[in-house]
Amino acid sequence: MLYPDGSGLGIPLYLLEGSPFVDYAVPGFFLFLINGLFQGIGAVVSFKKKPYAGNFGFGLGILLMLWITIQVYFIGLISFLQPLYFGVGLAESILGVRLLKMFRKEK
Repeated sequence: MLYPDGSGLGIPLYLLEGSPFVDYAVPGFFLFLINGLFQGIGAVVSFKKKPYAGNFGFGLGILLMLWITIQVYFIGLISFLQPLYFGVGLAESILGVRLLKMFRKEK
């Protein structure tokens, strides 16, 4: 977010050609908010074993998979991290559903 031109991470702006973004400000903010801040909150909720932890896990996993899908659509498959993070999102969603089922059985 500090360097929306991508210079901070060495990411060229030409990767955004054909996407709705002119720089990395909006994607950077989204990554910070959803995949940073909210994932951190989700982790705390999970470690504290709150009954809504499964909702966080499922929802954030879906958002991560959606983010990667949109990213690959606009810029293509350019890194092994894209399928890796899609897999992390899938695992997070599956674990979120399992948590939801576990908390329902405890009631």
